[in-house]
Amino acid sequence: MSIIPPISPEPPSPVAPESPSPRRPGAHWFVLPILVGVIVAILCSFFWMRLKRTDDQLQAASQRLEILASKQDTLDSDLRQSMKQTQAARQQTRAAQERAVKSEQAQAEANKETAQAQAAKTQADQQALHARQQAQTAREELEQIRKTREEELNQMQEALSKVVVTRKTSDGMVIDLSNDSFKFDFDKAALRPENRELLSRLAGIFLVSHGFRLHIYGYTDDVGTDQYNAGLSERRAQAVSDYLAKSGIPADIMTTKGFGKSSPRVKATSLEARERNRRVEIGIVDTVIKYPGQAQ
Repeated sequence: MSIIPPISPEPPSPVAPESPSPRRPGAHWFVLPILVGVIVAILCSFFWMRLKRTDDQLQAASQRLEILASKQDTLDSDLRQSMKQTQAARQQTRAAQERAVKSEQAQAEANKETAQAQAAKTQADQQALHARQQAQTAREELEQIRKTREEELNQMQEALSKVVVTRKTSDGMVIDLSNDSFKFDFDKAALRPENRELLSRLAGIFLVSHGFRLHIYGYTDDVGTDQYNAGLSERRAQAVSDYLAKSGIPADIMTTKGFGKSSPRVKATSLEARERNRRVEIGIVDTVIKYPGQAQ
């Protein structure tokens, strides 16, 4: 809308002064409304333009506000995303720190366990070495004891062989009291005088020896029942044990057993064979060294 410039009244032309004429009543009331209308129009135009400018400014401001609000929303979204990322980063950092601490602790524990294992291995190696040394020493001592014991047993056997028939077995030695110097009468368990003399000599050898047990076994000939001969052979073994005990041999190192007619020395029925089968055998078992197959 264009602004109507104010209409300025033209200056009056100079005229010659006239003589005063009489005034027309009401002539100035016609010009005044026109001036007022022009002024009002100018003011309205001015205020309308101001309002238009203000409205444009408001619209521009509103658009700027909308842009700023959109940017603010974007910034808020970016800020929230950034906060989430920051929080996630903090959590990851915290988790990484915790893992690092745990890893350090685990490493420290592993180092401790490794050190303990190494110490245990060193101790075990030392103990194993000490055990091997002790075992070697024990083997050497045992070998020495074995040699010494074998010499003692050989001396014992040599002394016994001068008195009775003696043989070595896997358990030790066996004395066979079935020669002419040691006999039992038929159906008897009593010791003859020559039997006592032989047992006294044996007791003397046993008394100077040590580290053995005596297993005394009785036998019979083939005459009679199995049950009767079992009892008879037990009585013969017991008679020898009792005499040795009276001669000073400890009773707790002697055991007796009767085999009856189950194990004849001579498998025949002649008088001579039956006389040899009525016998006693003494097993000598070493208690110092246990040999393979040795009975307890």
